[in-house]
Amino acid sequence: MRLLPYLGLICGLLLLGGLLVWQGLLDVIQLLLDSGWILLCLPLVWMPNALPATESWRQLFTPEHRPTFRHAGFAMWLGRSVNNLLPVASLGGEVVKARLLILWDNTPDEAMASVLVDKTVQTLVVLIWGLTGISLLVYLSLDNHLALLALGGFGILTLCATGLILLQKAGMFHLASRLGEKLIKSDKWEGIHVSAKGIDEKVRLIYRHRARFVYAVFLKSCGAVYQTGEVWLACYLLGFPISLVEALMLKSLTSTLSDMAFLIPNGYGIQEGAYLLLAALLGMSPEQALAISLATRIRELVFDLPGLLTWHFIEGKLLLVRNKVLTN
Repeated sequence: MRLLPYLGLICGLLLLGGLLVWQGLLDVIQLLLDSGWILLCLPLVWMPNALPATESWRQLFTPEHRPTFRHAGFAMWLGRSVNNLLPVASLGGEVVKARLLILWDNTPDEAMASVLVDKTVQTLVVLIWGLTGISLLVYLSLDNHLALLALGGFGILTLCATGLILLQKAGMFHLASRLGEKLIKSDKWEGIHVSAKGIDEKVRLIYRHRARFVYAVFLKSCGAVYQTGEVWLACYLLGFPISLVEALMLKSLTSTLSDMAFLIPNGYGIQEGAYLLLAALLGMSPEQALAISLATRIRELVFDLPGLLTWHFIEGKLLLVRNKVLTN
């Protein structure tokens, strides 16, 4: 199981490299260079999307235990960086988020429950976002057969999301700890059962506040829609202007396909393949489609790489403190 994320990373990078070589790597690079330094504006256009996403996560806490916006935003940044740049199956970043909250005096139960339900919120937003893209695909009369195939896939994803919510309400962590006890004999299971029950109770508490949960989904959906501006501007700067409706269709479906391929970090290769397929429906050349996809990845260098380095710095400081305490 530990090898799967690494295999996903290798497969994604090979797919990305293969697509670039197949469609003309030099042509794609030339398109990006011809646009100049103005492409560095794309991350600035994308950045405000982080504000509703952060507030969405904060809504999953009770008002008296809600982290500050600054703390939540910082944890979201580092968690996103880990998920995007490391082979962690889009889960390692959630652990980082929970770990930071615990360092800032949130209880482990609250922190773990919040990131678990936030992952459910993300799944529901993927569904909403994807269905929006399919609807626009039909509205633009681009490829109804492709829309029908995609709709079938989203039907399966809807069942999975429903099952995830039901499993969480049934006590996901406690069930997992009981299963683990049967497979691995240890004296530590009693303490693990107590912790698992505590997390499950916090998860149920979050779901009991339905208004806050729905508001969290709404906020994160708004943030996803806002990202359309990045794609629209990238197309404009690369010499292929499109309408906002077309940009919304492109962004929603490419992001959804990338998110569904969670074993491949940041959807490497998957996003590019989706752009090749969907941008062609709008009349773009393969070189233009790949250039747009790579242009939207500039934010990974601007935001995610510094976030990953910051996380390593924090973990290094914590390790030094822990070693000093053990030495004393």
